[in-house]
Amino acid sequence: MSVDVKVDTGRGSRTLVSRLAESLREAIKAGEFAPGSRLPSEAQLTEAHGVSRTVVREAIAALRADRLVEARQGAGVFVLDTPAEPQPVPLSLQDIDLARVSSMIELLELRTAVEVEAAGLAAVRRSPAQEEVILEKHYAVRACLEASKPTSEADFALHLAIAEATNNPRFREFLTMIGRSVIPRAALRPDESEKDQAAYIKLLDEEHNAIVVAISDGNEEAAREAMRSHLRGSQLRYRTLLRTVRESVR
Repeated sequence: MSVDVKVDTGRGSRTLVSRLAESLREAIKAGEFAPGSRLPSEAQLTEAHGVSRTVVREAIAALRADRLVEARQGAGVFVLDTPAEPQPVPLSLQDIDLARVSSMIELLELRTAVEVEAAGLAAVRRSPAQEEVILEKHYAVRACLEASKPTSEADFALHLAIAEATNNPRFREFLTMIGRSVIPRAALRPDESEKDQAAYIKLLDEEHNAIVVAISDGNEEAAREAMRSHLRGSQLRYRTLLRTVRESVR
C-alpha cells in the first residue's frame, strides 16, 4: 500500500506522524492488513511513504497505543484482532411499577426536568409544519375531553409533538422510552364526582393551551413555565392521592 505522504518540513514531523498513522489505521480497518499479518518493515514504510525512520517509529507507536498492532522482538510489527465496537445499551428505567403512586410521582419529576426544557426549545426551534402538528394534537386532546373519551393516547401524542419540535431527537426518544402509560389519568380515584372530573378536564385543557400558545408565540420562557406548571400540577394531584391512600391504611 502506498499513500502520497511526502516530507514537508513546513508542516513538521508531528503532522507527518499523524498522517502516516492515520493512513495505516485506515488500511488496517479496511482489511488491507489482516489480523495476525505483519506490517511492512520500517525500511519499507520509510521508502513507500517518503518519510524518515523516526516518523515511521512514532506512527507505529501511535498504532500500538490504539491496540491495533504489537511489536514482537526480532519478528516485526503484527496487526492485532480489532475488538468489536461495543453496542449501545438501550436506555431503560429500573423497578418502575406504574400501579404505585410513588412511581408515577418519580416519573413525573423526571419528565418535568426534561419536558420543561423541551417546551422552551420547541418555542425557538419549531418549524411551521411542526407548529401545525402541535396545534393539531392539542385540538385532538380537546376533542377527546369534550367527547368524554380516554385522553392518554392523544395527550402523549401532544407531548411527543412538542419533543419533536425541539429538533433534537433525544427528547422524543426519551418520551418514547417512558411510554404513554405515564400520562396522568383523568380519574385518579373512582369515587371522584362528575363535578371534580369536569373541573380537571377544564384545567387540563387550559394548561395545554398555555403551553401551545407560548410555543406558537415563540416565547421560550413562557413555554417553559407553562410546561412546568402543567407537570407540577400532575405531581401535586398524585401526591394528594398518595396522602389519601396512606391515611386510609392507618
